[in-house]
Amino acid sequence: MLYESTRGKADKVMSAEAVKMGIAPDGGLFVPENIVKMATAMIEGQLVKANYLERASQLLKPYLTDYTEEEIAESVKNAYGGEKFASREIAPIQKLDEHTYVLELWHGPTCAFKDMALQLLPHLMTKAMLKTGEAREIVILVATSGDTGKAALEGF
Repeated sequence: MLYESTRGKADKVMSAEAVKMGIAPDGGLFVPENIVKMATAMIEGQLVKANYLERASQLLKPYLTDYTEEEIAESVKNAYGGEKFASREIAPIQKLDEHTYVLELWHGPTCAFKDMALQLLPHLMTKAMLKTGEAREIVILVATSGDTGKAALEGF
């Protein structure tokens, strides 16, 4: 799948290139060129019954078409597997009443919802560097007064 800039002034790139670059050359964010549509049968069958790792891999696959299924599964396992998250379900859903449910996104290593993305990013980025032939060292510069910096540092 190709990714384009929200500002529309940069060339479209594959997912590995978008992950590696982070921000488009025109200063925009990379977004998928197309919206992925998933069949209701797949959602109700495969995804509902899957655990978090399996579900994440299946959802990422159509967006990361230049990554192999094995690379995606390995990245997801390294990001969310093991003891990194306080909940076995990673992002558990709690039923409050008959019509109200809450998705808990605070069980990661820094207790911030940002852990959901920032635990996965380093694994995808490492693979992106190899895929694109990038030989330069990765430097992550974090400057924040909130929880984003801590979540990014914990991920990397």
